[in-house]
Amino acid sequence: MTRYALTLEFDGTPFRGLQRQSNGPSVQQAVEDALHRITGETCVLHSAGRTDAGVHALAMRSHVDLAKDLAPFRLMGAINAHLRPDPIAVTACEVVPDDWHARFSCTGRRYLYRIINRRGLLALQRDRAWHVARPLDAEAMHRAAQALVGRHDFTTFRSVHCQAPDPVKSLDLLAVERSGDEIQIHAAARSFLHHQVRSMVGCLKLVGTGAWPETRMAEALAARDRTALGLNAPPHGLYFVEATYPDSREETQ
Repeated sequence: MTRYALTLEFDGTPFRGLQRQSNGPSVQQAVEDALHRITGETCVLHSAGRTDAGVHALAMRSHVDLAKDLAPFRLMGAINAHLRPDPIAVTACEVVPDDWHARFSCTGRRYLYRIINRRGLLALQRDRAWHVARPLDAEAMHRAAQALVGRHDFTTFRSVHCQAPDPVKSLDLLAVERSGDEIQIHAAARSFLHHQVRSMVGCLKLVGTGAWPETRMAEALAARDRTALGLNAPPHGLYFVEATYPDSREETQ
């Protein structure tokens, strides 16, 4: 068996998420089906993270084990050919050691959340960003976000369906910046709870509009109670950007 590491870019709009689902199409199913058509093998795609329906990825790291020996560039080309017309692309493929695991070897994950802050509706950015018409104070959002950086119990910002055994996580980065009409929120950590990024962004939006004072973020965190959450941001503004590993740094910029 040969272990291949894949880097996936995908538009999450038509999928129920990355992980295989019983109630609709998934990125995992599309890639596994493409591999079956290429090799005749039934295989399982393992990925660095999971994404909800509508969430996108710029560089999701995954791996798959195959009995058939193929040159990585040929495998990448074949997968991409069989994925059409699904909005998924393999942008890199390489052979990795048998003990390398896309999920368990990963030491860091980074997400980007995009908000388009203008009155006019979205045309080109529809399903690619959260449209917020009311003016947002990005500087206030950034200041409020710093209360969440560090090691905390993130129960307030955790989905009720989260399966993680421990709500304590170390958030390495939560930064808010504006460029014209676009506000970008960058989040980095070793791992995240289910809905954690979207929940943090939703509350930061409330700070940005003035509905919440900046101090409310720290209060919501300290509450350790999902009922203290103000808002969950929609999935279509969220992008999985990067997975990092001990011996390398895979980036998309």
